[in-house]
Amino acid sequence: MSMIRDLRAVVRPSRISLRKDSGPYDTTRDPATPSAVVDCAVYRDGRRLTGDEPLTPHEAMRRVRRDGGFTWIGLHEPTEAEFAGIASEFGLHPLAVEDAVQAHQRPKLERYDDSLFTVFKTMHYIEHDRLTANSEVVETGEVMCFTGRDFLITVRHGGQGSLRALRHRLQGDPELLAKGPSAVLHAIADHVVDGYIAVADAVQDDIDEVETEVFSPGRKGAPRGTGAGRIYQLKREVLEFKRAVAPLLRPMQLLSERPMRLVDPDIQKYFRDVADHVARVHEQVIGFDELLNSILQANLAQASVAQNEDMRKITSWAAIIAVPTMVCGMYGMNFKYMPETQWKYGYPVVMSITVAICLGIHRTLKRNGWL
Repeated sequence: MSMIRDLRAVVRPSRISLRKDSGPYDTTRDPATPSAVVDCAVYRDGRRLTGDEPLTPHEAMRRVRRDGGFTWIGLHEPTEAEFAGIASEFGLHPLAVEDAVQAHQRPKLERYDDSLFTVFKTMHYIEHDRLTANSEVVETGEVMCFTGRDFLITVRHGGQGSLRALRHRLQGDPELLAKGPSAVLHAIADHVVDGYIAVADAVQDDIDEVETEVFSPGRKGAPRGTGAGRIYQLKREVLEFKRAVAPLLRPMQLLSERPMRLVDPDIQKYFRDVADHVARVHEQVIGFDELLNSILQANLAQASVAQNEDMRKITSWAAIIAVPTMVCGMYGMNFKYMPETQWKYGYPVVMSITVAICLGIHRTLKRNGWL
């Protein structure tokens, strides 16, 4: 601690520069991660003390330790070098830091000595005019939260899931923000799960559209193969949705049921509502998966029935054509003593009999539904 105080006495704090060519955060100097830090602010009694001016994480933590409150630092896709200084400053566990930098993690909650590490999968519905076999329905991202006694660090991956609007909304509710970092953690969880609900409603509309098309009476003339591709693509997107929602059930239950010293007791009650919403969305996603399985099986069954109908039609016409083929084959053998070859009305009689047999077969097959 004495070495840190000496460094603080020697190094003069400086503000974050937004230049892209700035170097990574170094614990021996104050410039943080300009290309990764989205916002860094200090909050006390539910109010932002730093205004809109950006601080370095070192300066923000220095103010918190001196005057109280907590700091909320937001980062977007930091590199390992960029995040190393912040991890050292706040004493973050190396395993959690590795997960935050590498991304592509399952939703989870991990407890360390002085912090909680939470991973959320964010979901965004991609608008499209018509669902096709190549349509991307949902886009995923990640938000990772390090929650301590006097700090909250959010690490975001992906092009969507911005927390800027959420930060402004929380700053408009000082009473809630005064509860500390756990209040922000709850707001982030609630924000992510609200996104799940919106995506679930939109995906439901897509499934209804596909279901209507598969079971529509007018679908008989539709091109074959397109329905199965669209259903399979939608099923893959639902599977991605399921991977985001299902693992989040247990973390939300833990936050709502087990007392944690880093979570305010008043805020813990709010996590129950989030856990209920996650459970409801999870049930919806399971239902989507089962419904799509049924739709896909029905679509394949319809394709099989259509193929059988085609085969019956081909077989029926082959049976009709077999009659004149047989007659022509017999009279094409060029024997001298063939029946009716010398008779004046032999040809029209044979042709009349052939046509009559063909018409009789056609009528019988049509009456039985083969044609």
